[in-house]
Amino acid sequence: MDLGVTDKVKPLIDKVRQMVSDDIEPLDQEFHEEVGKHPSGSRWKFTERQMEILTHLKSLAKERGLWNFWLTDSEKGYGLSTVEYAYLAEEMGKVGIAAEVFNCSAPDTGNMEVIERYGNENHKKKWLSKLLEGEIRSAYLMTEPDVASSDATNISLQAKKDGDHWVLNGQKWWSSGVGDPRCKVFIVMALTDPDAAKHSRHSMFFVDADSEGFEVLRYMNVFGADDAPHGHGHCKFTNVKVPAENLILGEGRGFEVSQGRLGPGRIHHCMRTIGDMERALEFMIKRSEERVAFGKKISTLGANYDYIAESRIDIETSRLLTLNAAHMMDTVGNKVARSEIAQIKVHVPIVACRLIDRAIQMHGGGGVSQDFPLASMYAHMRTLRLADGPDEVHRRVIAREELSKYADQSEETIVTRD
Repeated sequence: MDLGVTDKVKPLIDKVRQMVSDDIEPLDQEFHEEVGKHPSGSRWKFTERQMEILTHLKSLAKERGLWNFWLTDSEKGYGLSTVEYAYLAEEMGKVGIAAEVFNCSAPDTGNMEVIERYGNENHKKKWLSKLLEGEIRSAYLMTEPDVASSDATNISLQAKKDGDHWVLNGQKWWSSGVGDPRCKVFIVMALTDPDAAKHSRHSMFFVDADSEGFEVLRYMNVFGADDAPHGHGHCKFTNVKVPAENLILGEGRGFEVSQGRLGPGRIHHCMRTIGDMERALEFMIKRSEERVAFGKKISTLGANYDYIAESRIDIETSRLLTLNAAHMMDTVGNKVARSEIAQIKVHVPIVACRLIDRAIQMHGGGGVSQDFPLASMYAHMRTLRLADGPDEVHRRVIAREELSKYADQSEETIVTRD
């Protein structure tokens, strides 16, 4: 299917696909096997070999002009539409480190957009230029351990104005990327005025990762894995001083910043997930054709034909939904497309989990072992049902949108009867 594949993006898709297959995939497993082999014994430091792999692959991507595709509406980006970028992100989703190799990985893409749109020249020189070159990483700190963060109005980390600084106190967790030693800047949501209107109580800040008073209390495990050296930190802010100029867009505008950032982020997650689904189906088919049980290929046994067919259907429906949401974002904007974005955020991770589970089943015990990437793929997809808002929050957006279509009709009926 090539809906929205323009003459501009078609050669890029071919080049990205080839580089992922020929250059990145052969080194991906070695990169991850190096975790914990640093001479210090730390899982949160890159080995010399890991840095060699990343430097080599990023250099190749830059030389081939395959860099910073994601910044769709800025002169610093490639000038692609969201639909065009969707096809590239799908290819990147097939291999773990591919997105970073092309400088298109989360949370950096969303954070770079925020700095590019709202940061001053100092912010852009200090962080954006280095992020755009792939020299540093960043993190987005929103979720908290002591409140239901699915309702972002609950966010309680406090920021109080003190002269020409803001002082931050509180905790965050599931702060993805804080473990990376290259992480140099955070975007942090904080409570600045508890007495303001509901969606004007919070603000966003750029926070230097080396700020005094910031500490990582621990790293959260995902199904027993710590995702080192990227990591998901449980962090504490103790009187962390942030320059007033690091307030993003203005006091009380945290929700405005977060919604502008998270819409594209949800699209990007789903785009990459489709690449994961294609890869899982490939594993499923190869395994089912190579293995024989009871004198027959596994593919012919039981309901395995159905599993393969249903998996292809799941991929195509997910791709169509995602391309539709991307098209809506390009044509009418994130706000109008909020239901379509919510739909893919619910649908795609659920069917991805279902598809990967079929692939695991087809592999038997090997499917949950370290010999195949399926177990880690499943853990990632299951986690995605919580990241950037749980399913329930997005279903609520969809339901309210649907109900609103009939609200006016109900009111008109009541008026007519009167």
